[in-house]
Amino acid sequence: MTTRRNFIRNAGLAGAATLAAPSIARAQEAIKWRFQTYAGSALGEHVTKPVIDYINTAANGELEIELFYADQIVPTGELFQALQRGTIDGVHSDDDSMASPTPLQQFGGYFPFATKHILDVPVLFNQYGLKQIWEEEYAKVGVKWLSAAGQDPCNFNTTKEITSVADLDGLKLYTFPTAGRFLSKFGVVPVNIPYEDAEVAVQTGELDGMAWSGITEDYTVGWADVTDYFLTNNISGAWIGSWFVNEERWADLPEHLKAIVMAGTEAGHTYRNQWYWGGEAALRANGDKLQLRSVPAGEWAEVENAAKEFWEEVAQEGEVHQKIVNIFKEYNGVINQAGAPYNFE
Repeated sequence: MTTRRNFIRNAGLAGAATLAAPSIARAQEAIKWRFQTYAGSALGEHVTKPVIDYINTAANGELEIELFYADQIVPTGELFQALQRGTIDGVHSDDDSMASPTPLQQFGGYFPFATKHILDVPVLFNQYGLKQIWEEEYAKVGVKWLSAAGQDPCNFNTTKEITSVADLDGLKLYTFPTAGRFLSKFGVVPVNIPYEDAEVAVQTGELDGMAWSGITEDYTVGWADVTDYFLTNNISGAWIGSWFVNEERWADLPEHLKAIVMAGTEAGHTYRNQWYWGGEAALRANGDKLQLRSVPAGEWAEVENAAKEFWEEVAQEGEVHQKIVNIFKEYNGVINQAGAPYNFE
């Protein structure tokens, strides 16, 4: 039996539900970001896209990130300025390639002989203090630095054989700005062209090859199809690259979405660790496109010793430079005493 009291109570609940319905039904508009990576589409599938896919899935429609590959919105050398002014909202790159207007510029990418293996990079950032330095320096220029990770070593893939240090003389190579500055001491001619043009430049003779990556990238992006030799000696054991976000866009992001972005970024680091580490070994052992060549360790020591002098040159450029070089010295002092597999001796 429906009593007057029950009728009034039920009617009141129904009315309240009717009033609340519009606010429940209204979906929150997604936050949308445009994100550009230094990598072309073939490489980007492995080094950047897994992170973007993770974030887009985990954000459940609250944050939608559109990914662009190398030079699609702006040239890689203009990434930093585009990030500052909000033309793009996020970037995956190294400080060197994107012309970071900070003392950190030449330490991103491949700083000669600062690392020997991919895991050196997170150790340097999380255990030796580079994280704090990167956070502080980017805060000064209005960009949010999120995280850094290692990738592949900087080997040489070329159309000409390299079996001695003297063979570097005169080689026209696509490489990073700081790596090029260092290699020019041995007669290398660094060539600066858009990433996607490098393969054609080798075919036309504008380049003799690349000092840009390990063998995994050479096969992945097609460079192994236009070069003949891979030098097992490298000038750096791991690329140092970072993830950045426009400072205002980061500040506007709710905390739970910030947590998702960071989780996706760290998961991407883990994926790249195994993808590169396994790829370098498998393609050296089983790859059929590039012939392996090596310079004897005793002779390659000439290049390693030149790097020590290069470090001292860079350290004189400022207080932050000196601090970072000192960290590299400290860490290398540790791993050189630790023996294999931390070093090659």
